Amino acid sequence: MRLVQVIPGSGDIFYCENCLRDSGLVRGLRALGHDAAVVPLYLPLSTAGEPTASDVPIFFGGINVYLQQRFGLFRRTPRWIDRLFDSPMLLRWAARRAGMTDPQVLAETTLSMLRGELGRQAKELDRLVEFLRRDPPEVVCLSNALLVGLARRIGRELGSAVVCLLQDEEGFLEDFPEPLRAEAWAELRRRAADVDLFVAVSHYYARRMRERLGLPAERVCVVSAGVDAEFFAPAGPGPDVPTIGYLSRLCRDKGLDLLVEAFAMLRAGGRFGTLKLRVAGGWTAGDVPFIDEVRGVLARAGLAGEAEFLPNLPAEARRSFLRSLTVLSVPTRRPEALGLYILESLACGVPVVQPAHGASAELLEATGGGVLVRPGDPAELADALAGLLAEPGEAGALGRSGRRAVEQHFTVQGMARDFSAACRRALKARLERRPGPVD
Repeated sequence: MRLVQVIPGSGDIFYCENCLRDSGLVRGLRALGHDAAVVPLYLPLSTAGEPTASDVPIFFGGINVYLQQRFGLFRRTPRWIDRLFDSPMLLRWAARRAGMTDPQVLAETTLSMLRGELGRQAKELDRLVEFLRRDPPEVVCLSNALLVGLARRIGRELGSAVVCLLQDEEGFLEDFPEPLRAEAWAELRRRAADVDLFVAVSHYYARRMRERLGLPAERVCVVSAGVDAEFFAPAGPGPDVPTIGYLSRLCRDKGLDLLVEAFAMLRAGGRFGTLKLRVAGGWTAGDVPFIDEVRGVLARAGLAGEAEFLPNLPAEARRSFLRSLTVLSVPTRRPEALGLYILESLACGVPVVQPAHGASAELLEATGGGVLVRPGDPAELADALAGLLAEPGEAGALGRSGRRAVEQHFTVQGMARDFSAACRRALKARLERRPGPVD
C-alpha cells in the first residue's frame, strides 16, 4: 500500500507521544514493505532518527496558521510570503514562545482547523491537497482527530481512504473556554463522518471516544502503540543509587508536582537518604512558571541538589536515562489514552507506579509491570514507591514481567502489522462509500 502519515510536529521541545508513535509506525510499515511517507504539520519533526524526508515541506506551518487565524490579510498572501514563515529555524523559535499557546487563540484556531475548507486556513488545505495529488496515496492517516477537517477534501478529491488515529484529544478540547469547547466538539462530531476508520491506541480510549463522538463500534478499532523492544532493552544491573524517574512533558496535567511531593516525603522519612529524582521530557514556554514552582518546593525541602531536570531527550539519551532508574512514575491528573513512556520504561525492565485511571490501568493489567495508586494522592504514591525501593527483588520481577509483555504484545512490528490490517479495512469502507461534491 501507498500510505501518507500526517504528523503534527512539536518542534522537538517536549516529549511528544503522538510524534514518537507516528514515527515508529512509519518505520514499521516500511519494514513490512509498504510505501509509507511522512507529511509534517505545524512544526518540524525531530531530526534524531525520525523517518522524514528532506524534500517534504512543512504544511500548515505554525506561524502561518496563527497569522491566518488572527489577520485576514494573511489568508490572501502569496506563497512566496508564506514560505518565509515556514522556515524550520523560525518555527522552532516560535514553538518556544508563550504567546503562541494562548488558550483562547488555540481554541479558536482548533475550531477553524476542524472546519477544514470552511476555516481560516483553507489555502493551506489547498496546498496540501495539491501536493498529495501528485502521487495520490491509497490511505492518508491523520495523527489525531483534531485534523479531521482535512478528511473531506482528501477523501473526495483524491479518493484516498482516510484513517484517523485517536489519542488524548479529549483532554485538549476540555481545556477550551465555552462556548468554543462545545462548538469544537460539535464540529468534530460532524466531521467524523468524513473519516473511513478511527484507530484508538487503547480499549479505554476507544470506548471513551465512541461515546463522545457518537460512533458505532464498527467505525473504531484498537491498535496498541508499540516500541522498539530491541533498542529499549535492559542493560546490566540497576543503578548504584536508588533513583525515581519521570518522563513526559513537565506540566501540571502530568502530575510532576505530585511526584516531587512524594519524593520529598520519602527523603524526609530518613529511610531513603540517598534517593535521587531524575526528570526528563522537556517543556514549553507556558510550562516555565509551573516548573519554577516545582523547583521552589525542592529548594524549600533542601532537595534542590538531589533532583536533576533534563530537556526532551533523543532516543539514545532517553534509553540511557531509563536504564539509570529504579522506578518510573508519571502520576497524571487526568486519564490518558496511552502513556508511551510506560512501554519504553517496561521495555528497559524498569517498573512503573501509575495512577489507576485511563490506559495506565489497562497497560499494567496487560503487562504486570507495575503498581497502581489512587490518582492525585502523593502520600499513596510515596508508599507505593517506597515498597519497590525497599524490595529490589519485587521491583525486578515487575520489570521483567513488563519487559516480556512488551516483547510479546507492544512492539513496533506488531503495531505496524495491526495498523496495515486496519488500513485494508478502511480501503474496503471507502469503496462502499459514495463521495459527493464538497459542500
